Order: sequence, then structure tokens, then C-alpha cells
Amino acid sequence: MLPGSPELNAATDALRDRLGDRRPRVMLTLGSGLGDLADAVTDRLEIPFADVGLPDTTVPGHAGRFVSGTLAGVEVLVQQGRVHLYEGLGVDRVVAAVRAAAGVGVGTYVATNAAGGIVDTLNPGDLMVINDHINGSGQNALTGIVPPHFLDQSDAYRSDLRASFHAAAKEVDVTLREGVYVGLAGPTYETKAEVAMYRIVGGHAVGMSTVNEVIAANAAGMQVLGCSLITNVHRIGGTPTDHEEVMVEGRAAGPRLGRVITAWLPTLR
Repeated sequence: MLPGSPELNAATDALRDRLGDRRPRVMLTLGSGLGDLADAVTDRLEIPFADVGLPDTTVPGHAGRFVSGTLAGVEVLVQQGRVHLYEGLGVDRVVAAVRAAAGVGVGTYVATNAAGGIVDTLNPGDLMVINDHINGSGQNALTGIVPPHFLDQSDAYRSDLRASFHAAAKEVDVTLREGVYVGLAGPTYETKAEVAMYRIVGGHAVGMSTVNEVIAANAAGMQVLGCSLITNVHRIGGTPTDHEEVMVEGRAAGPRLGRVITAWLPTLR
């Protein structure tokens, strides 16, 4: 679903029709195990992805729907679950929900994810504000756009939003880390050699989402904030990982991330 394509235009129009008079300002994408934040949305309207022509997710922990409503007094569109490259979808399908949200006027994009830490300063349960990313997915959301979109990514994760998010976390007594997110295609977890390589090139956490969504959001003119929930840490010598561990840590730490987001949303202008 490239910008201007009939498929994306149809999905955007369908989403606009379902929203009616609602005008969400912020889109929140909730990663693995983090979907419960959508339960705090009031005046809620649930919109399954399939109902507006967007691809549905196949991954446990991803509900596959939008939730429109109000959170902390701000009109939001919560993407409860996302789709991934490893589900066999093209990158244009992976970022279609972000593009549709931009098409209905959403101006701020908040991307959350579950990620594996790859530095010893991180521990399971930490929340890491993303200050930059490394795109190791082998895909780019802007491929196929004519004429080419040579997008500046020097402040992909807005420094002012990061600062206000840290301030909100301090108000609710939640500690945040900050670092570089490495986005891969998956679905396999990383080998010991891969973890060592991504440490060397400056990564702090690694996952299977987010980077292409952020690229698409930036290209659409949205301001972006990103936050990773560190569900496991790859220690030197290798650490086994499984999806159930990711889900357990997500459920445990999700409420802390929810408190920060709820405190931060009213600060947006």
C-alpha cells in the first residue's frame, strides 16, 4: 500500500468513515504484551484491521484492531497489535496502518515494542526510550515511491518529545533508559555472533518491528516517539529466548509504560 495507491486510499477512506466525527491526534502502536493500555481508553470504538482493508496479525499478543477514543484527555487511535515482515507481508503492508492514520490527520506517532537488550546496562523489565535506530530489516518503507523520497532521518525520534517523555516519567516515578534500537526482519531470535555484531555497531536493543513504521511516519510528516520494553537481555556467551518470556515481561512492565504515556499525553501541543 504505497502512498497514493488505490488500496491505501480505500483503507484511509474506510478508516475515516468508521471514525466519523472523531479526530485522533496521536496514534499509539502497542507491541507484544503491551495491548492492555487500550483498556484505559474511554468513549471507545473498536475497529478491526480487516474491517478497513488492513492486514490482520497472526502473532499472539497482537489483537489486530484499532481502538479510538480518549486517553488522559487526548483523542487517540490505538493500534492494538501490528503486522511484521516475518508474517510474509511486503513492507508496504507492514506500514499501511501508519499511513492510513496519517491520512486521517493523526500528527503524532508513538511506537512501542518488546525488545531484547544487547548491552549489560539493560535488564529485563527496563523501559528504553529510542533515540535512534539501525535498520537491519533489509527493507525500507519508501522503496517504490516515485519520485524517490530522500528522507532526512537525523531526528527520526524527536528530541523534544523524548525530553518531555523523560519529564513525565519522573513525575510518575518511573525510570527510563535510552538507546539505539536495531530492527530486524525475524522471526528467528539473534545468534550470539549477531548480538556481538550489533553491540559493536552501537545497538542497545534488538527487535522485529518499528523501524519501517517510523520511516513511514516521518515521511508522512508525523512527529515520532519510540519506546522499547526490554523483555530479555542477551548476555555475552548467549542467552536462550522464547516468545512466552517476551509476553510475561510485557504484561509485567506494561502498566509502568502506561503510566508514563498517560502522564505524557497531556503535554503534547
